[in-house]
Amino acid sequence: MPYAGRTLPGPAPAGPVPRPRSEPTPSGRIAIISASVGAGHDGAAAELARRLVADGFTVDRHDLLDLLPARLGRAVQEGYHRMLVRAPWAYQRIYSSTERAGGGGPAARALLRAAERRVLRALAPSTGAVVSTYPGASRVLGDLRRDGRLTVPVVTYLTDFSVHPLWVADGVDVHLAAHAVPAAQARAAGAGDVRVCGPVTDPRFRPCDRRERDRARARFGLPPRTPLALLVAGSWGVGPLRRVALEVRDCGAAVPVVVCGRNQALAERLRADGIEHAYGWVDDMPGLMHAADVLIQNAGGLTSLEAFAAGLPVASYRCIPGHGLTNAAALEEAGAAAWIRDAVDLKAVLHDLIDGPLGPRQRETGLALFAATPERGPAAEIARLHNSGLPRHDPRRRASRGGTPRRLATTAAVACAVWACAVGAGIVTAYDGPALAHAIDHGLDLDDRTPHHASQPEGRHS
Repeated sequence: MPYAGRTLPGPAPAGPVPRPRSEPTPSGRIAIISASVGAGHDGAAAELARRLVADGFTVDRHDLLDLLPARLGRAVQEGYHRMLVRAPWAYQRIYSSTERAGGGGPAARALLRAAERRVLRALAPSTGAVVSTYPGASRVLGDLRRDGRLTVPVVTYLTDFSVHPLWVADGVDVHLAAHAVPAAQARAAGAGDVRVCGPVTDPRFRPCDRRERDRARARFGLPPRTPLALLVAGSWGVGPLRRVALEVRDCGAAVPVVVCGRNQALAERLRADGIEHAYGWVDDMPGLMHAADVLIQNAGGLTSLEAFAAGLPVASYRCIPGHGLTNAAALEEAGAAAWIRDAVDLKAVLHDLIDGPLGPRQRETGLALFAATPERGPAAEIARLHNSGLPRHDPRRRASRGGTPRRLATTAAVACAVWACAVGAGIVTAYDGPALAHAIDHGLDLDDRTPHHASQPEGRHS
């Protein structure tokens, strides 16, 4: 069956998207809405799509950033990236404030409402279920479902181990979680039907034997017998990655192998520092994980799940603000990753993960996440919801849907740089926009509180 990578809005359907037939069907159409904010949301969407296509479904994939009005999607992406690089302290404040408030402010709601019609137009009339891998998309779809304009099941797949309240949207029928820890957090945030179905990762991420490990090291030109620590920093190479690489090298526990995505400037700087194995874009991340002895990460997203699938112990260290810190705490609670909070513990924890008893325990915990049979995985759960359908939500239409497109665009233009920053995803808060913009333009690095003027190109690691 066909699979569309990124689809654009099509003709408006005549009325609400129809409900699927009540009887099970061997195939059908499912839409997945993600966002190209980093790589984690898109990575989960891609793997869900691959599995559903293998099961006979037609899958349409959409990027919510393409469905925002006035071409604001790219501004949202750039604003989020800019804040993580230049003013991570501001991102932490916004993340924390939206955690306490349980959601975004009026500007966020106006911006998301402006995307509702575009989302409906993008859905084919034969769509039988819609899946979100992105908090902003869940908000849009939840409102459409609650109002009765979308009459097929809406599913949120939680891509993170920690669940910010923005992930939980009224109207979403089912939330799928990788583990009991994020499932409990989703329920605490108000989600009703939460199901633990395990993570989704590319099947190339799997455990390997010693022979395959040796071949991977030879392929990358890595030392054949020296302990190796694989350092990653999300899809954009943000956070104090250079500092971590130097600390790992100097502590002597392992040789650092650093992946910087498309942040080629960072890779060149690391090599100038004497970090021999510093890479930009890496196509064969499964092979690089097979070559390594431990993964050190700072965001807790898709790369951590890929490491679990590959049987690679994981440590969280010098995490980025917001979701980096909450993911580190959730992974530690689940027993899946060690959280190194102090540099003085770095060497001892790495030794324990590489040669001590902590590594095998974490490897077992990580691999256990993937123990579910295919019949119990996220794609299978989505297929069942598509085939069975769910009761239609009672319409609860709001009296006002917001202002004119021009007014929305003006409001969103002030807020879009902030909008992407809650949950690394894209909801603006009721925040002092001009003051924040000034802070970002004259931003301080989290580590040294000195002005940071060099922007870093975005990138992916895999």
